[in-house]
Amino acid sequence: MIRDARVLRAGFVPREVEHRDAEVNHLSSVLEPITNGEPADTAVVTGPSGAGKTCIAKFVIERLREEALDVEATYVNCWRNYTRFRTLYQILDDLGRTIDIHRQSTPHDELVDRLQRFDDSRTVVILDEADQLEDPGLIYDLHSLPQFAVVCIANEEAELFSRVDDRLVSRLRASERVRMDNYHDEQLFDILKARVRWGLEPDVITDDQLFRIADAAAGDARLAIGILRTAASHADRENRDQITDEMLFDAAEDSRARIRQKSLESLTPHQRAVYEILGEHGPLAPTEIYDRYVDVVEDPRTKRTVRTYLSKMEQYNLLEAEGTSRDREYAAVDGDLD
Repeated sequence: MIRDARVLRAGFVPREVEHRDAEVNHLSSVLEPITNGEPADTAVVTGPSGAGKTCIAKFVIERLREEALDVEATYVNCWRNYTRFRTLYQILDDLGRTIDIHRQSTPHDELVDRLQRFDDSRTVVILDEADQLEDPGLIYDLHSLPQFAVVCIANEEAELFSRVDDRLVSRLRASERVRMDNYHDEQLFDILKARVRWGLEPDVITDDQLFRIADAAAGDARLAIGILRTAASHADRENRDQITDEMLFDAAEDSRARIRQKSLESLTPHQRAVYEILGEHGPLAPTEIYDRYVDVVEDPRTKRTVRTYLSKMEQYNLLEAEGTSRDREYAAVDGDLD
């Protein structure tokens, strides 16, 4: 049943993208100068989870690398590499510049100095989940180096800007912004149809079933592709010729659970502390959350940072919020972290 499993994987970047021409053209124009050896503006790409932000950024950069031999790229998931050291190390590692770097003893300034000395090629740095950086000043450091073009990806522009100092805010506000919204059901259908055409044997799933996947995914391409992948894998294991409705139902539940578990596993130690507080004591107002949080962690972050944590976890369906901004309370969707 599965002809090419690569196209069903979450990180797959297709040769052609569906329904994002305007965004592709905008981001391409921002980064185009780097193919001519010139500095490029920083780009800020925002939108909800599953809107295709990471896929589009990687797609555009691959096109640029096809046009110019001396353009490189590095990708950093800042939710996983949230400290300044981890982010700098990941960039240098992709560039082959981590020889003699010791994680315990190498100072941060040495890492920045190595980036400053790097002149092998023009490089695009994708900072995915950039609003998760503990020290957003890193963006300013990269922005100041002409050999690097920076693409910051975040859910909300306001959250990215809220934790940076004035000098970086002014730079980011002058940057090019690419906003992506959730996909419509018809657009998700086209995305799924293309994946089926590339990855599955003919006639294994109907158009009606694809529309039902699109409806269940509610604008989230990551979830839609996950449902298709899980259902196809189920059918393939059972040597079926077609995907059944029951398989789709089970796949939807399983895919939601997988995405949610992955988000839980991505939480930083401080975010995890907030989540556990809400799992045990919620629903709570932000002030109550912060009071409990400072009692259980060392080196607590600011109230503004914790509010950013709450917003981020709500966006990823780990928390639910009720009430207006004045009387809002948060609760864990599920208190189980296993």
